[in-house]
Amino acid sequence: MLSDADQTKIKNLRLTAFAQKFFELTGEQANERLTPEEVFMQAVDHAVDTRRGRRIDKLISQAGFPLPTASIAQIHYLPGRKIDEARMRRYLTHEWRADPKNLLIISPTGGGKTYLACAIGVAACHTEHTVFYRRMDDLIRDFRLAREDNREYQRLLVKLRTVDVLIIDDFLTVGIDQQGASELFAVLSDREYTLPTIIVSQTDPEYWVTVIPDRIAGDSIVNRLATNTRWLPLGALDMRKQLGDQARKSKDFWE
Repeated sequence: MLSDADQTKIKNLRLTAFAQKFFELTGEQANERLTPEEVFMQAVDHAVDTRRGRRIDKLISQAGFPLPTASIAQIHYLPGRKIDEARMRRYLTHEWRADPKNLLIISPTGGGKTYLACAIGVAACHTEHTVFYRRMDDLIRDFRLAREDNREYQRLLVKLRTVDVLIIDDFLTVGIDQQGASELFAVLSDREYTLPTIIVSQTDPEYWVTVIPDRIAGDSIVNRLATNTRWLPLGALDMRKQLGDQARKSKDFWE
């Protein structure tokens, strides 16, 4: 049995999770049959799992997801949705750095695009990838504000260029000016073939090229997003309406 002084020494090593599990194991009579090595390694495993959990929580928090609890396990595979369950499960263990193909998620409004993108992003965090989620209008606003401070501007560019998985939602739902198009082109150029970008949009590349004001930059942006890319069209099923109708059928629902 460890003395209070011994326990204090272990706690002072700042191995909190290890110490907690170690004291728990050594304090239970049922564990007396365990060898010292078994007790030690169980405490080590607990500490490793705890630290990994904290890292994942931090990655999810820093990603900026609007739906941080989104989960691939909770995706609805309904008739009319062009989603393959086996394919989606692959994203649970996908190595984005080793396979940096872009992903385009396309569907009309209400199709569940944002939830799906967040679920894929959260899964990437669980495999310890860095992720950054931003809606297109917010991203353009970020650029506009950062231009006033060169240090902040460079910090934003570095973040967008180096994050493992960049998610841009509502892509070209709102307009983009020539400066914004140039900045977006620079980011995508640096990420091409090295780091993946997930684009979430109601429209497809044929439309994008018509609304980007700089035609040359527009062609380059669309080319980079439409090649070396996996497509995930969701079909026309309105998931927002579908889930709303289901909720109204619940006995606990009230307007």
